[in-house]
Amino acid sequence: MEFPERVYTQEEVNKARELIQKGYKHTLEIEGSPQFTNKMEQVIELIKTADYHAFLRTYIRQIVEMEGFSQLHEADAAIWANMSMLIDPVDAASYVVQKAQQMKDYLEGNLYYGTGEMVAIEKRLEFIKTLKAKSNSQKIRKRCEELLKKWADTKIQFP
Repeated sequence: MEFPERVYTQEEVNKARELIQKGYKHTLEIEGSPQFTNKMEQVIELIKTADYHAFLRTYIRQIVEMEGFSQLHEADAAIWANMSMLIDPVDAASYVVQKAQQMKDYLEGNLYYGTGEMVAIEKRLEFIKTLKAKSNSQKIRKRCEELLKKWADTKIQFP
């Protein structure tokens, strides 16, 4: 069985969910300018360092350079991203993991608004903590610490 080209109808979502339950992983594609592709590869390396690459490939098929806001495009199992998102590779990696969690929730039929958004942000914070623990780079660990502090300083309380 092949992963559906689009994940929009209930039938397509059910098929995608069934394949994922059987261990399906996408071959992640990155589409965009050479500069975008290069920067995104650096982001993917950070995701690999934290051992989240399999999670990413389970739920995201492609990351595509787009103008405008970076966002998850569920129907294509894709993240649309812009170059400005890639200025900070650690933050960008955590954002990509957050979007993979949102795609997971979408396929599982969990609502995004409300508690679903919190689950995705918690996944992002979990990723940052894991990257901090697993990275050999002092620069990466320091940036993880800064991001964790920034999130801790927000008004929203996370477990």
